[in-house]
Amino acid sequence: MTNYLDFEKPLAEIEGKAEELRAMARQNEEMDVSDEAAALDKKASELLEELYQTLTPWRKCQVARHPDRPHCEDYIKALFTEYTSLAGDRNFADDHAVMGGLARFNDQPVMVIGQEKGNNTKSRIERNFGMARPEGYRKAIRLMEMADKFGIPIVTLVDTPGAYPGKGAEERGQSEAIARSTEKCLQVGVPVISVIIGEGGSGGAVALATANKLAMLEHSVYSVITPEGCASILWKDANKMREAAEALRLTAGDLLQLGVVDRSITEPLGGAHRGRDQAIEAVGNAIAEMLKEVDGLSREDVIKSRRQKFMDLGSKGLAA
Repeated sequence: MTNYLDFEKPLAEIEGKAEELRAMARQNEEMDVSDEAAALDKKASELLEELYQTLTPWRKCQVARHPDRPHCEDYIKALFTEYTSLAGDRNFADDHAVMGGLARFNDQPVMVIGQEKGNNTKSRIERNFGMARPEGYRKAIRLMEMADKFGIPIVTLVDTPGAYPGKGAEERGQSEAIARSTEKCLQVGVPVISVIIGEGGSGGAVALATANKLAMLEHSVYSVITPEGCASILWKDANKMREAAEALRLTAGDLLQLGVVDRSITEPLGGAHRGRDQAIEAVGNAIAEMLKEVDGLSREDVIKSRRQKFMDLGSKGLAA
């Protein structure tokens, strides 16, 4: 069953009518609805193209959060081989919002780490909707240290609305864990390649996205705060999230222009959820290209180039 976003309601009606016609034809073999269904399909295709050519920042946020969008686990299963999951922070617990382990990418050993939101009610609760607690970031630090020790690149897949803000998380040092994970990204002497596959929210995303090369899927978002949170602070009204999304400049196009990200990965028409295999393949191609760009760099050059990348933030796109 297709899940439609609110701005896709006209599309849902057209595609629903086409499916109704086909369902009637299946029940009555003498009924020929091929021409009518084809006309509706064409109309739906044209409307889909029109909708996704003019997405506002807020609508991009909605697409980035689509429940059918491929998640971290989907990318790992499709793009990496010999994946061996590693669990626990060796201190408190294993946080299921962060998954990672040793794997091979195009037969190259890598450490892959990502945030997983889950794909149904049970798994979303288990994964805490992709919102990591301190132990999740400490697990990520442990895996990054292991990758650094063995000299293998780190690939991170970012998809979180932000770090979990609960009382227990704060008591166990949430902000400190985020800061140390960000610091570890800057310290390791191996390349860090990151892709924002859905939401990149606040420090919870930065903790894994402080990379040598950073890419975003076309309809993903990356910002210091959610539009709803921003609207609540600035206007005391979460319903002004559309205005907040415009002001935050959180789209891949905006951030590419500002030099925050290095590339935008084109999604299938209608978003990654309408072409999961194509989206996953595109991400895989981007990871391969980014790994090639940092291949052969010395440990010193890897660290220096990554630090310089972040020192240069703010010097590009200032006139925009």
